[in-house]
Amino acid sequence: MPLLLPDRLQDLPDLGVPGMRLRAMREDDAAGWYAYLREELVTRHTSWRLDGPGELADLIRGYARPERSHSVRLAIAGPDDRLAGTIGLNEISLAHRRAEIAYDIAPEYWRQGLATKACAVVTDWALQTLGYARIQATALDSNLACVGVLERCRYQREGLLHAYRVVRGEPRHFWMYARIWPPPAVGAECG
Repeated sequence: MPLLLPDRLQDLPDLGVPGMRLRAMREDDAAGWYAYLREELVTRHTSWRLDGPGELADLIRGYARPERSHSVRLAIAGPDDRLAGTIGLNEISLAHRRAEIAYDIAPEYWRQGLATKACAVVTDWALQTLGYARIQATALDSNLACVGVLERCRYQREGLLHAYRVVRGEPRHFWMYARIWPPPAVGAECG
């Protein structure tokens, strides 16, 4: 299967949540995205550090050019088409057929299974439709909600990355998780 870089975001997978869908990010999503990412409750267990919605608008423009940004971000849109969250692939390496999944959900949509559903659907799409061999994720060691989402989506914990990223001025540890395609044979060992 040839590896695809989703440069035109059409034929996105069905989210499988009534009233919710995946769509391309738009610059006008920046204000709504910033509205919840500026909340300490949302970002305390992440490496997000933002100066304002303009910074997110720049990111969104970059996501429109995945061949340059090596990333794709999708909006998780509610029935009114407003942003309920985002999910995407960062650090895309076509040569190595891998990417890193990342997501965030507005607090009003927490504890409804939305992050788990979006993570599962986008991971399966990346592995089985786009042709990636590995989708990985890093989770700050204190981010138990993220760890729960990844484990429900059948990601395997591979280890703890010590002082992996600086978060608000301090080197922090991150768990590395991954799903690979095709799935490993039962009982297969890394060697």
